[in-house]
Amino acid sequence: MKEIGKKAANATVASYGITDATAHWNLSPEKLAEISVELGQAQKTDTGAITVHTGEFTGRSPKDRFIVKDSVTEDAVWWGDVNIPFSPEAFDKLYDKVVAYLSGKEIYVRDSYVCDDPSYKMYLRVINEYAWSNLFAYNMFLRPSEQEIENFNPEWTVINAPGFHADPAVDGTRQHNFAILNFSNKIALVGGTGYTGEIKKGIFSALNFILPHQ
Repeated sequence: MKEIGKKAANATVASYGITDATAHWNLSPEKLAEISVELGQAQKTDTGAITVHTGEFTGRSPKDRFIVKDSVTEDAVWWGDVNIPFSPEAFDKLYDKVVAYLSGKEIYVRDSYVCDDPSYKMYLRVINEYAWSNLFAYNMFLRPSEQEIENFNPEWTVINAPGFHADPAVDGTRQHNFAILNFSNKIALVGGTGYTGEIKKGIFSALNFILPHQ
């Protein structure tokens, strides 16, 4: 296991069950873009920006969005075609598969936060299979100071594995892609899709549940 970059001393992807990986923490946007181009996952344009082919999905897949139905959410979510329930047991099994898939890979970790108002500020960690997905997180979410990174303790974590495809017959998903919120574990699990909007929407959906209760 290698963990490279600026991070809290006790921060490790091993705490998520990811083993034997090389984890790059809080890389600069320039470095993330460079890695993406070097790996053939992106192309540099004449403006200096990079372009990426996200693959099968160029937008969200609302029918593949799930919420874990447990003691936190059972009586607090309006279940139906929009908020589709997912069992805690199925989530745990799928989570284990995703972190096993990420184990042994080069992965990219971003510490950030949402909600600029100190009363609602929520620290967020994003773990990505691809550097360009981590660049999206850099652009989308608010950036902590170096001092905050040194003492960073995330409230929520996004684990994003576009290359992992679920088996619907076994994993309880509708098809191979999925975006699942677990409010008890405070995990957003996204797989099978390169569309990074699922990362943003997952956390904003979590906030839409959390903030009204505050």
